[in-house]
Amino acid sequence: MKNYVVKGTFKAGHDWETFTTNVESQNEKNARDKVYSVFGSKHSIKRYLIKINSVAEV
Repeated sequence: MKNYVVKGTFKAGHDWETFTTNVESQNEKNARDKVYSVFGSKHSIKRYLIKINSVAEV
C-alpha cells in the first residue's frame, strides 16, 4: 500500500474549509474515493460538496 497526501476543500455550513489528509491506498483513484467516503461519513456531506485539488504520492 502506498501513502498519498490529498488536499482540497469541503463545504462546512456556509463556508468552504480547506483540508490536507494522508491516506493509505493502492492507487490515486482509490485514495480519492477513500477521502470522499471518510469526509462524507464524518461530516455528513455529499460527494459533490467535496473538491479535491491534488493527490500526491509520498
